[in-house]
Amino acid sequence: MTIAVVDDEVIVQKRLKGALEKEGHLVATYASGEELLRELERRPFDLIFLDVVLPGLDGMEVLRRVKARLPETDVIMITGHAELNAAIGAIKDGAFHYLSKPLKLEEVRNLTRLVLDRKRLLEENRNLKARLEPLEGFGEMIGVSPKMKEVFTVIRKVAPLNCSVIIQGESGTGKELVARLIHRESPRRDRPFMAFNCGGFTEDLIASELFGYERGAFTGAIATKIGILETAHRGTVFMDEIGDMPPSMQGKLLRVIQEHRISRVGSNKPIQLDLRFLAATNKDLKRAVAEGRFREDLYFRLNVVQITLPRLLERQEDIPLLLQHFLNLFSHRFAKKIRGLDREALAVLRDYAYPGNVRELQNILERAVALAEGEELTLTDLPLDLQELAAGRPDHWSTLEEQEKAYIHKVLKITQYHLGESARILALPRTTLWRKMKKYGLSRA
Repeated sequence: MTIAVVDDEVIVQKRLKGALEKEGHLVATYASGEELLRELERRPFDLIFLDVVLPGLDGMEVLRRVKARLPETDVIMITGHAELNAAIGAIKDGAFHYLSKPLKLEEVRNLTRLVLDRKRLLEENRNLKARLEPLEGFGEMIGVSPKMKEVFTVIRKVAPLNCSVIIQGESGTGKELVARLIHRESPRRDRPFMAFNCGGFTEDLIASELFGYERGAFTGAIATKIGILETAHRGTVFMDEIGDMPPSMQGKLLRVIQEHRISRVGSNKPIQLDLRFLAATNKDLKRAVAEGRFREDLYFRLNVVQITLPRLLERQEDIPLLLQHFLNLFSHRFAKKIRGLDREALAVLRDYAYPGNVRELQNILERAVALAEGEELTLTDLPLDLQELAAGRPDHWSTLEEQEKAYIHKVLKITQYHLGESARILALPRTTLWRKMKKYGLSRA
């Protein structure tokens, strides 16, 4: 376990460091809260022993900043008798426990073991949760293909870390779903998740949306507005289509990531923020950097970890799962009882290339379920281009029964389910037509 000891008394530092290192822990010592906070920019600690009385920032303020930035880091306050009330108050602010001076090393060791046991239990719970995730996917994401399993593995690894991530993938592959999943699995899960699309906006509009503005900053600014970055304090910011951000705004975003502060438009007053940045793009950012369209320093700041989402065509074994998922979703939404897809419709949807990826498959199923009149989706429920694709397939041989069903369905739709007129066109007795409608699930409802 990694431990930090923050106390301005060298003797306290040495005693705690010696005792804890004998227990097998890695220990670093600091004489002030400012030193600790600077070190936390580089690496986290599992446990911090923190004196209440320190030069500069006092221990209570340091505690608040540590818990705001790293909620899962445990803090044990060190206090003299005069600061006992402050230490008790620190427990309310998130401290794990407190120790009174003069320190008893056995008490230090016992508390450290308690923290270690607690962390082991939390880790076991996380591992159990990961094993119990549905075999079909992770969260709202569906997939059993090797490529998607790799994506889920990276998400689980990177979510608890306070680092930036670039999510690369074509439109419709689920980049925002990945970003939301990372946030949900992170220590920031109870803080805001704010998404912003960087494409199609002027620099001024992006600045006012991200940074907010003061009243009177420009014509029409009749009231102060809190921006997306300020709203997301202690949470996660998702910058979608980051490759479309204007070059001048790229520089401003870089400064925010480096300095952890912003100023609203029309104000020079800096506002300190704690943010995690996730970015997504369907562009080749490396090429954009090489061509001078994207800042190299911003690219490296964001690209601590990269997650690449496969095209749907590269994970075809996931298509049946996705079909069933969206079929259940939209059947429930539209209050319909759709049992499944017939052989023709399923064959077409399995073989289609899906240039729009998962989003296109979702849109196809939503439209098909909304318009379906039977209990099974048929080829005629699919968009015309897919019906034409099916007709052009060299192996597309439908059975006589399937052709009869499709033709009866077509006539019923033309006559708006007028049974007398439909029976006349089909040259069938009405009772025979009614039996066939029941057989094929072609009732109007």
